[in-house]
Amino acid sequence: MHDYLPLLMVGGVVGLFSTAFLIIWCSIKGKTEEIGFDRTMPDGELFRRLIVYAKPHWKSFVLVLFIMVFSIAYDLISPRILGSVTNMVQEEFELPQLYTMVALYAGLLVVSMVCVYLQSIILQRVGQKILSKLREDLFVHIEGLSHEQLNNIPVGKLVTRETNDTNAISMLFTNILVNMVKNAFSVVGILCAMLVLNYALTLMILCFVPFIIFFTVIFRLLSRRAYRKVKDCTTDINTYLSENLSGIKITQIFNQEDRKNHEFLEKSAALAKARQRQMIVFGTFRPLIHLLNTFAVMCLFYLSARGYIGGTTFLGQVIDSGTVVAFYMYISRFFGPIQNLTEQFNMLQSAMASAEKIFTVFDMEPQVVDEPDAIELDEIRGEIEFRDVWFAYIPDEWVLKGVSFHVQPKQTVAFVGATGSGKSTILSLICRNYDIQKGQILIDGIDIKKIRIASLRRHFGQMLQDVFLFSGTIRSNIALREESFTDEQIWQACKYVNADSFINKLEGGLDEVVRERGNNFSAGQRQLLSFARTIIHRPEVMILDEATANIDTETEILIQDSLEKMKNIGTMLIVAHRLSTIQHSDNIIVLSHGEILEQGTHQELLHNKGRYYQLYTLQFSKQQLQAQGPTA
Repeated sequence: MHDYLPLLMVGGVVGLFSTAFLIIWCSIKGKTEEIGFDRTMPDGELFRRLIVYAKPHWKSFVLVLFIMVFSIAYDLISPRILGSVTNMVQEEFELPQLYTMVALYAGLLVVSMVCVYLQSIILQRVGQKILSKLREDLFVHIEGLSHEQLNNIPVGKLVTRETNDTNAISMLFTNILVNMVKNAFSVVGILCAMLVLNYALTLMILCFVPFIIFFTVIFRLLSRRAYRKVKDCTTDINTYLSENLSGIKITQIFNQEDRKNHEFLEKSAALAKARQRQMIVFGTFRPLIHLLNTFAVMCLFYLSARGYIGGTTFLGQVIDSGTVVAFYMYISRFFGPIQNLTEQFNMLQSAMASAEKIFTVFDMEPQVVDEPDAIELDEIRGEIEFRDVWFAYIPDEWVLKGVSFHVQPKQTVAFVGATGSGKSTILSLICRNYDIQKGQILIDGIDIKKIRIASLRRHFGQMLQDVFLFSGTIRSNIALREESFTDEQIWQACKYVNADSFINKLEGGLDEVVRERGNNFSAGQRQLLSFARTIIHRPEVMILDEATANIDTETEILIQDSLEKMKNIGTMLIVAHRLSTIQHSDNIIVLSHGEILEQGTHQELLHNKGRYYQLYTLQFSKQQLQAQGPTA
């Protein structure tokens, strides 16, 4: 018993650490708020959905597994070679024998290095293909979400899903899974090699395996929560940056830099705290595995030295110097893959957390979808009818209440009313950006739900108050990068809406650079480019939602002239607060609190002296006061 006292001491230390680790785990098990949150999707479901992207490349993965066998062979055979060399040099040997062993070792090393290189190249190529496909599918899915869904998701969160989270999943296929398989095979292979070499010492090594399993299970539970918290904080800070960098001018105007900086520091501190917790979890586990490795080596040296000095055996087996050298290498290669497995499991948790967030977006069913029997419309006349339409963004808070009207083809119809009366909502419903709760909306006598969404929207051209221009050139913003449009067609569209009046003055002409959101152009210039973009796509129905607001008088004259020309193209629906811009409309619909108060031509409504008359009189009086200026 006295001879094995050092081994018992090692066992006691390991047991002490195990007990302490178990107590720590029990004390923090219920504190999910401090550590993070469990994922709602099980790992099995996530793998099942991810494997769909790997299936087309199964041949490449099989090839990698085949190559992996040769790289693992080096880890299994090289310790036996060095053990044999150790025994050889202690006895009489011939130099050619040593050369043979060295050449064999070098050959195995070269083969292993080549296999690792080929494995990396193949996996990186496959990983990039999987990454591209995943990003494409995610982007297409986001494009299919309804306006309401997109309004409820911060842009920064979607950017994080498309970039950070997809990169983490790319690592899953290019590094994590294959190396986890390799390390698992290495552990099993090394264990078998040790059993063949000396089963007694192998049994001693196996005494540490239950503790490895114990530490690994606890680490898995802790790291899962820690990584989820890191992902949540990363998404939070990306969302905050996306929103506040876009609105940084407002921050500067209202002198809110200090407050915004304080909010950013709070979110940064939360991310730092989450990462620290993650590091603590990992920083505790790896030293424990290294401690087990050290104890195993200590036990090996103790037993081998004791047997060598005392001339005794261990469990009936003699331990020579070659066995000691081989086992020393096997122990490091046994615990090395286990440590690698922990690192890769660390990365696996990151990839799984990212996969869950991505599939959460995929699981968002688009609220506005095509009916199974939806049809294609090659062309439309532009007849629009609302039949007792009820609509609410929030249940039971009706924005439109039984709205009914009829627009004939080629007519120009204007909608007026106070803010919140439902004007812009009507325009959104016609394009089916939202689905109504009651009633019917008809295009050329066909319910819009019976028409494919892409086909329906292809016949509409929308010109909004807040014109969005993409980074690029004037040409790319008008043609929207469609190569079917020639420069002559683009110029004709520009001339038609009077946009050529300022484009000709630009040094680059149609190739003039458009910076982010078109901030190097005035509001009026952006609006004229929006008109040109709409005209060149030849819509049968044109929608103008406050398109003449916030522009100067000179530009307004150009836009008014453009509008007169555009009326000849097709049906035109206008929302405008400036009643002077809609006087020549075929029909003016006055809305209030989601209901139609009156409708008719400009002269008819003035004659009725209703709500429209009040609005027009109020605006006319205001314009007269502004025209008189300070002398009034």
